[in-house]
Amino acid sequence: MMTLGLFDQFMSPVFLGIPLILIALSLPWILFPRPTAHWLDDRLLALQGHFVNSFTQQILQSVNPKGHKWAVLFMTLMLLLVTLNTLGLLPYTFTPTTQLSLNMALAAPLWLA
Repeated sequence: MMTLGLFDQFMSPVFLGIPLILIALSLPWILFPRPTAHWLDDRLLALQGHFVNSFTQQILQSVNPKGHKWAVLFMTLMLLLVTLNTLGLLPYTFTPTTQLSLNMALAAPLWLA
């Protein structure tokens, strides 16, 4: 029988000695499109471009033209949150957005800006 402390629920989960938060935060960089010297893009790059364009259109529809300068920030934040929350669907993985520290680290600078 294993006894748990009061604050053990806040520990980051570890799988095979690797903290899952590191894997969750590195996944967007793995999926980041790499520039190629080809004339035509491959299917993955075309699909990523389609999603980026549709996300940008959805975000900028409700923003006035002066707010379009924030498009890159909103798009980056949207892709980060979608990627991190999608990781929560995998078994034995940890969704970093459940931690208050990550939410506050994203919310405070955006609110101040």
